[in-house]
Amino acid sequence: MSAHFGRRLRKGAASTAVAAAAVAALSASQASGVAGEDNRPATAGATNSVPDAAGATAGATGNSPYYTDLPPLKSPAPGPSVPVGTPVSRGDAEAGIPATVLDAYQKAAAELRTSKPGCNMPWQLLAAIGNVESGQARGGQVDADGTTLHRILGPQLDGNGFALIPDTDGGAYDGNSSYDQAVGPMQFIPSTWAWAGRDGNGDGKKDPNNIYDAALAAGHYLCRNDWDLSREADLHSAILSYNNSQDYLALVLNWMEYYRKGTHTVPDGTGGVPEHRSDQGTHSTPSPSPRPTQPPTTKPAPRPHKPGGDGGHETPKPTPPTPDPKPPVPPTPPGTPTDLVDHLTGTGTGKLTARAGDAFTERIGVRAETKVGKSVAKVRIRFTVTGDTDATFAGGETVATVATDAKGVALAPPLQAGEKTGDFKVTAAVVGRQVKGVDYTATVTERVADSLARTGITPLTCPAGGEFAEQVQLKATYRGAAADQVAVTATLVKSLLDATANDKGPYFKDAAGKPVRSLTGLRTDAKGLLTLPKLYADDTAGTFLLRVTTAGGATVTVPLTVEAAGSPAVPTPDPSASSGSPTPDPSASS
Repeated sequence: MSAHFGRRLRKGAASTAVAAAAVAALSASQASGVAGEDNRPATAGATNSVPDAAGATAGATGNSPYYTDLPPLKSPAPGPSVPVGTPVSRGDAEAGIPATVLDAYQKAAAELRTSKPGCNMPWQLLAAIGNVESGQARGGQVDADGTTLHRILGPQLDGNGFALIPDTDGGAYDGNSSYDQAVGPMQFIPSTWAWAGRDGNGDGKKDPNNIYDAALAAGHYLCRNDWDLSREADLHSAILSYNNSQDYLALVLNWMEYYRKGTHTVPDGTGGVPEHRSDQGTHSTPSPSPRPTQPPTTKPAPRPHKPGGDGGHETPKPTPPTPDPKPPVPPTPPGTPTDLVDHLTGTGTGKLTARAGDAFTERIGVRAETKVGKSVAKVRIRFTVTGDTDATFAGGETVATVATDAKGVALAPPLQAGEKTGDFKVTAAVVGRQVKGVDYTATVTERVADSLARTGITPLTCPAGGEFAEQVQLKATYRGAAADQVAVTATLVKSLLDATANDKGPYFKDAAGKPVRSLTGLRTDAKGLLTLPKLYADDTAGTFLLRVTTAGGATVTVPLTVEAAGSPAVPTPDPSASSGSPTPDPSASS
């Protein structure tokens, strides 16, 4: 009975009141935290919206239309006798998720459990958005790699009942060089895809028409801003950032709860496609075509009178055809703040330098200005990190979009240096307008230490041909704090004044067991500690020197004593227990 009710609900919800009542009923029964909210059906230009927490008002989709069909009231879980993964035949109201599409959602959620574990992304959220945005890629119309067989486009965002977003991609994704359109199974607008796009199927491309790429991109988009989707407030903020409508929020929550109660797969291309859209009555199709003009209607001319048969009256003339009135010219959309921007200026950011692994102390910012230098607020600025380093913005992203404030200023999120040193660039550009960007150059320097000391005080001695019982351990610090992951070299030098590697005396062993007297590629641990490999002695007796140096120049020299066979051990004082420069020992053996 409930399944039949669900089908009747779809087909009978032609009026706004009925649709609103249906969403409200499902919100109360299936989705926690939604009851009591305004659940009027979303239409183009609806005002019942909540600002995006990220500051962008257009969301991932440009607030494009979406499917408003409601989930059935009965869970779609197959019976216990049906093996998991077996396609199940269902009615339209209980259609399952196409196999490739479901696989894309689940793989995206699995990747996010590793890359952003604090987000707690459920695959059912991706499935709910995918259903509302494209009917699960139009019922799973995808190829084996997950790419849609036909392009899925929303209406052009020309301000005529929808958001006004001038073209940002030259038509590369949507084929429209005038205005942006939402693209693909997750309905990303090109300007959002430019920074949110991901390669989810490992083919080296980021394609919004591919369900694996689009699902992973949607997951990362919903996980930004350090949102934890296990928290109701963060979950709602993330969904509203995708499409800024309370009705959209309620609908997605209902579908997510529906999928959480169980789902099943169906073969690709056999899934059901929703019937109702939020823009019905505004634009009937995603890519509307102008209606053909009807031919003019003319009144038939009266039959001609015979001469003299009209009683002296003049023969009436045919009524001229009545021309079709000219279609009304749509009003020119009002200018947006973005249209006013003439140029960007930097906000005086100083030199951008940070050690590997550290956060940059300086923030990058720009100000949007008109031609006469007046600041422009509410303009979206995209900051993009490029270069060979692994530096990112806080949160691990390389692209961030921020709206300018009342003073026209947009500050990028804090920059975080990675482990790879070198220079990189951050470019600030206006979203939706061809304005010359502002470039900043930043540098990641290697981790360094300014002090190095041996942790032990026991003299290091061993007999000729033997091995040292104690391994050398050192601690590196920088400005008094442990210097972690600092590069270190260790060399058995000829003397205090000759830092070249010795050719006799103590030595380390390589992987093949051969003597080596210089080690590179060493790094301190998280506590700034480094324990060197075991040392061995050849047959040469005497006092030898081990010099250890860190990136940044901190140095310590450790004496090593090799006793001749049968000789008693003679303790040798450590001349360099501190990181200061040691005093040359003229008696040191070479």
